[in-house]
Amino acid sequence: MLTYPQIDPVAISLGPISVHWYGIMYIVAFGGAWMFATYRAARVADAWNSEQISDLIFYGALGAVIGGRIGSVFFYNFGRFLEEPLWLFRVWEGGMSFHGGFLGVLLALFLYTRHHNRDYWSTIDFIAPLVPFGLGAGRIGNFIGGELWGKPTDVAWGMVFPHVDQLVRHPSQLYEFALEGVVLFSIVWIFSSKPRPRFAVSGIFALGYGSFRFFIEFFREPDSHLGYLAFDWFTMGQLLSTPLIFVGFWFLFLAYRRPLIH
Repeated sequence: MLTYPQIDPVAISLGPISVHWYGIMYIVAFGGAWMFATYRAARVADAWNSEQISDLIFYGALGAVIGGRIGSVFFYNFGRFLEEPLWLFRVWEGGMSFHGGFLGVLLALFLYTRHHNRDYWSTIDFIAPLVPFGLGAGRIGNFIGGELWGKPTDVAWGMVFPHVDQLVRHPSQLYEFALEGVVLFSIVWIFSSKPRPRFAVSGIFALGYGSFRFFIEFFREPDSHLGYLAFDWFTMGQLLSTPLIFVGFWFLFLAYRRPLIH
């Protein structure tokens, strides 16, 4: 049995200014995305210059942050939003959703490709291998913040989160870091290292993330105000991840039915 180390969520405090680890993880995520995009740009057929890469990461970051906040409010806290609409803008109270951020990025990249006159789906394929790195950084941020803990368990690596209760729980944040971050990054990055048909890289990412997230939800404690949506096991995270699994299969079907290598 392990005990959660009670990490101070504030990394740096200078007078009235506090820098939280979760914010640092966002910087790590977007910095890593810029680094991997620059590396990848030199190895794909489409020409990308440094300005286009910087704009791409900027648009993606805005989409992830704005969409993540809106998604968290509408998918997980819609009742509170109805009672207190201005809570949507109180971002300092926390609350981000991957699925909302994902939709935000898709919209932001649509605007980006129109501005830069680039093909939308080729751009999605280009950026897909970068996303798991940011997901992994975000899950480390969740762990440091002591949030999104797992269900009670008796496994040897179970962890007690004293700020929650004295039950031994799955450290589900670390499961997500391992699968959604490390494993998914390895799969999508290696797969994208060779020329692939349009939609293939995006399909692998969507299928991989949707499947991993659906699986990990069996070990993660559901949001207390939502509980299970059906069958005493089906969660909001699984509901939102299921379409990604189908989209992943559909994209792979499209990719290899009429391969268009790019």
